[in-house]
Amino acid sequence: MIRHNPPGRGHAYRPSLDQRDPVQPEAGEQVTLGVLVSQAAGVPVVELDVNGRIMAMDAHRLDTADSGLVLGDAGGHLAAAAEAGEDTGGLDAWQVMVGPFATGDRVRYRFRSADARETTSWFALPIGSWERSGGRLVVEGAEGHVAPTSVQWLVVDGKPVRARFALTLSAGEHIVGLGERFHSLDQRGWAVDATVFEQYCDQGVRTYLPVPFAHVVGGDGWGFHVDTTRRVWFDIGKQDAGMLRIEVLVDPDDPQVTLRLWDGSPADVLSGFFDVVGKPARIPDWAYRPWISSNEWNTQERVESEVARSLEEGIPVGAIVIEAWSDEGTIHIWRDAQYTPRHDGEPLRYQDFTFPPDGAWPDPKGMIDRLHAQGVKVILWQIPVVPDHDIENDEQLVADRVALQERGFAVLEEDGSPYRNRGWWFPRALLPDFTRPEVREWWTEKRRYLLEEMGVDGFKTDGGEHTWGDELRFGDGTRGDLTNNRYPNLYAQAFHELLKRAGTDGLTFSRAGHAGAGSFPGHWAGDERSTWEAFRASVTAGLTAGASGIFSWSWDHGGFSGELPSAELYLRTGAMAVFSPIMQYHAEFNHHRVPSHDRTPWNIAEQSGDPRVLDVYRGLTELRERLVPYLIEQAKLGTENSKPLLRALFFDHPHDERVWEFPLQYLLGDDLLVSPVTEPGATEWSTYLPEGEWVDAWTGQSHTGGRVVTRAVPIEEIPVYVRVSSWEKLRGVFTP
Repeated sequence: MIRHNPPGRGHAYRPSLDQRDPVQPEAGEQVTLGVLVSQAAGVPVVELDVNGRIMAMDAHRLDTADSGLVLGDAGGHLAAAAEAGEDTGGLDAWQVMVGPFATGDRVRYRFRSADARETTSWFALPIGSWERSGGRLVVEGAEGHVAPTSVQWLVVDGKPVRARFALTLSAGEHIVGLGERFHSLDQRGWAVDATVFEQYCDQGVRTYLPVPFAHVVGGDGWGFHVDTTRRVWFDIGKQDAGMLRIEVLVDPDDPQVTLRLWDGSPADVLSGFFDVVGKPARIPDWAYRPWISSNEWNTQERVESEVARSLEEGIPVGAIVIEAWSDEGTIHIWRDAQYTPRHDGEPLRYQDFTFPPDGAWPDPKGMIDRLHAQGVKVILWQIPVVPDHDIENDEQLVADRVALQERGFAVLEEDGSPYRNRGWWFPRALLPDFTRPEVREWWTEKRRYLLEEMGVDGFKTDGGEHTWGDELRFGDGTRGDLTNNRYPNLYAQAFHELLKRAGTDGLTFSRAGHAGAGSFPGHWAGDERSTWEAFRASVTAGLTAGASGIFSWSWDHGGFSGELPSAELYLRTGAMAVFSPIMQYHAEFNHHRVPSHDRTPWNIAEQSGDPRVLDVYRGLTELRERLVPYLIEQAKLGTENSKPLLRALFFDHPHDERVWEFPLQYLLGDDLLVSPVTEPGATEWSTYLPEGEWVDAWTGQSHTGGRVVTRAVPIEEIPVYVRVSSWEKLRGVFTP
């Protein structure tokens, strides 16, 4: 067997072993041809035809362990999956380098076995060249930012497939935005791209939530939006310090790129962006209270006992996210519930179920009612897939899978067959095509009983990053190149439509998205380790997300994956989470091994041996409860004024160069300046106060801005400063 797939499986950053790289070569580039071959075929040979002249070249074998998908135990179920190799079906991986080629060369190639008994078909290898004409760049709004003569088009076989152009940057300008970014607040000097991608921990320049929009801060201030959901690449002064170079995929049959530009303050720029993509929606008032979660809370007894323990410890709970409530099969039926399957794929209702007394959830509605009576809202986990594997005796999963295919409701491959997930999580699963309103309704109606009949308050809309491949086909007539980045927004939209139909004052909680994702709040920063480095990256993620229009943002304080955080890290991250739009802790599934990896404050206290944890964390959550009215007020004002609730200092002080020396400080609303303690062992912490008059929230000491102040930072305090004009109103939050 010989297997070669020129575009590969669609991984955004790692070519497949049977892929051509680059898929679309330019004149002057070398090309790597990957191929998977059975041992019986021997050493594969590539036959290369360049302008009618054919030559044969032997491939060389790769020294790789990626010869099968093996899920090992890598510290957690997600870590194991993320570290799994590409599924090669047991074939060996080979490569050969060809080129470079010149503009106008006619190139094709094929592979054959060593004995020539097996041969692939010929593959065309068109060579692209950058031309001054070919498409149309439409520039709307402010003038003078596009570099003259910078517009070019990559033309292949007479049609443009990419555009590139440049924006001029002045000395001292800073670029913030481009979605939720973990590596830096100021993007200047970096090269990044805008593609939705699930990176398990250590995101670097990759992100679940890219947005091709950014602020240019400094001078008079301006901003830009490449108005597309196709992949965009940005070189922000890395190649040329005075240029922001942009490259973007285009439709060869309609090669037009729209670039929107705005002059003005960050709020002015963001307001202009919202006129295009829609203003952020606000989350319910109850969502500002503390949240709790762990992937191992997978029974009714465990859920109720964890809530009871928290309340007994005097630690308030506003919401609980129950992840492991279903079977990871249907993801709309409580695990262990008994019912008659609907083989027509239509929704079940609450009265269709019985819940065995010895099952995982003997009385889920009663549980929800009791939680509500304690002031606790309930959010259930979701994933937009129909798994390929059968759960034991899960007839409904099989029926849903059949219905998805027979009704034509699945995302499709180019040949019209159902697309099967090419990623590492839920491999080969089918995906519903959320571009179609009837599919969104069909999918979510199966969950409607959870809201209307059981009282669930929202959904954790996890995933959304699973559509891989530019060639995929969607029901609205688009392909993957346009819609893969749209998919997570459409997924969250489907559940917001359900909440509206059911009359539920609820929310979704997503980790992926694209431009306009703020219309379907809230969001969290995805999977992170329990390290100081990840803590700093998470703060950066929140600030860049806010600057990109994602206002109701959160993260798993203390980390989600791997070893438990130290008591110090847990409390420092908890203190910062108090001053975030959504405050929550969460923990990865750890196979119920001992010791527990739950991020509950009592587990951290017990395992760290630090007796301060419970008392300090109790105080943090009490502070959060007192802060809720301020958060509600400021979230409303921020939406009206196009200012994120959690925002970097440049938003209100764009001409103060010193704010860039303190990139992890931020404003929470108009009146609070927060300075997270992001280094271990700190006993003092320096904070830059911009212009104005400020009051230390804990001591009441007054400070004049425009300078750095240093204060002691005992473990129970995070440096917070209040604008003097609001001190009397907020004094009671900090000194009740």
